[in-house]
Amino acid sequence: MNLKDFIADVPDFPIEGILFRDITPLMSNGEAYKYAADQFTKFAQEKGATLIVGPEARGFIFGCPVATNIGIGFAPVRKPGKLPREAVSISYDLEYGKNELCMHADAVKKGDKVLIVDDLLATGGTVDATIKLVEKLGGTVVGLAFLIELADLNGRDKLKGYDILTLITY
Repeated sequence: MNLKDFIADVPDFPIEGILFRDITPLMSNGEAYKYAADQFTKFAQEKGATLIVGPEARGFIFGCPVATNIGIGFAPVRKPGKLPREAVSISYDLEYGKNELCMHADAVKKGDKVLIVDDLLATGGTVDATIKLVEKLGGTVVGLAFLIELADLNGRDKLKGYDILTLITY
């Protein structure tokens, strides 16, 4: 299945000069959405994942079906102030500033084999921070899965040493 057929290009969003890749047409097509989830599920099984982790919010959209398909848990990665119990956090640099991600302190158990699932690999900053959170909690990242990779932004350079699956590359 050619998943690019289900991605809408939106020029000048959110600002002029940006070509936004809108995944909502894929999400609204049951066959395409299932196909993407099935590809991620197969990768998770090949990697022996025991836990799926996804950054908000689109990592939830693709990570939860994978966890459900395999019958394993899902752990969310959130922005500060969104988790109600004890959390661990990590700050990371953006092109113009800083960002912070958090996970519940008990979300990952020592020895968990974690597949991180998200919609987009761009510069790699969000997933690199997510990897650090998982490892801080004692998990081992066995793979990274993305619906879309923007190859010209060189996100893979930040993720050397990790197995990466992308379903669409621009």
